[in-house]
Amino acid sequence: MSAPVSPADTLRTALTSLLDGLPARQAAQAVERLIANYRGATPTHTPILRDRADVAAYAAYRMPATFEAVHAALEAFADAVPGWAPAGHTDVGGGTGAATWAVTATWDGERPVTVLDWAEPALTLGRDIATANPALRTARWQRAKIGSALTLDPTDLVTVSYVLNELTAPDRAALVDAAAAAAQAVVIVEPGTPDGYARVIEARDRLIAAGFQVAAPCPHSAACPIVPGEDWCHFAARVSRSSLHRQVKGGSLAYEDEKFSYVAAARFPVVPAPARVVRKPQIRKGQVLLDLCETEPSLRRTTVSKRHGALYKEARDADWGDAWPPPADEPLAT
Repeated sequence: MSAPVSPADTLRTALTSLLDGLPARQAAQAVERLIANYRGATPTHTPILRDRADVAAYAAYRMPATFEAVHAALEAFADAVPGWAPAGHTDVGGGTGAATWAVTATWDGERPVTVLDWAEPALTLGRDIATANPALRTARWQRAKIGSALTLDPTDLVTVSYVLNELTAPDRAALVDAAAAAAQAVVIVEPGTPDGYARVIEARDRLIAAGFQVAAPCPHSAACPIVPGEDWCHFAARVSRSSLHRQVKGGSLAYEDEKFSYVAAARFPVVPAPARVVRKPQIRKGQVLLDLCETEPSLRRTTVSKRHGALYKEARDADWGDAWPPPADEPLAT
């Protein structure tokens, strides 16, 4: 019996088919123009994705990275809320729906799903792609202006990924407040840049003020111990690179790392990690150096050496973004 196909593999197959009939050079030019628009510092008042060719090229280029980043954030959140699964999901500013795919990869089963975006071509293409995912067959794809006028129906989970950069500060605040008012859990993902982290911290503060508890990545709901301007909290997700990725970036590697910042919070009790690995572990002869965000809250570097026995083996396997120490229900390697 063949193994079931993962949502990630299904998504990659669906995205590959998007570019059938679209010349590679045209797709690459569309992606380069759209990247320039998205990286602009000025919030836009019209959708950046204008037509199906724009959407197809950008989805093929960006959806895998968005999927992997959101999936990583959701997996960390799921670890902090064992036994819970969303009975409904709203993806705000979801475009072609990468976050909805990430939710289906995190929790089994079907649930009511609504994707809100102001770009009709993105919604249309997202709906088409979603036919490949049985868990999204009843999803609603609805056009909506994302900003201060947005109202959300009550649901269990609201995701907001790679959206806040497109909004003015008042619209960002209004969106986070609307998500907090509607949802039992909110997961927000932004690019892993100093500005993206600043937007995440701003949203985190608003969620806490609205009565939410931070589930991930932070091991606490107190103030972030990072000094503004000196560093920023971000993580990395490994992404398989398509031929379009390699053409646009001029690289040959089969993968790249998507840097992202995020916050996941809930109105109900959560069990955050005792600590979180916030930098790539440094493996040296006989020891592993782990940079941790801890419960106090504080940032601390700890050294795990061979004398720690099984814990040393776990430290060698630890990755950037992991909880530390390993969960008690996962026995240490021997």
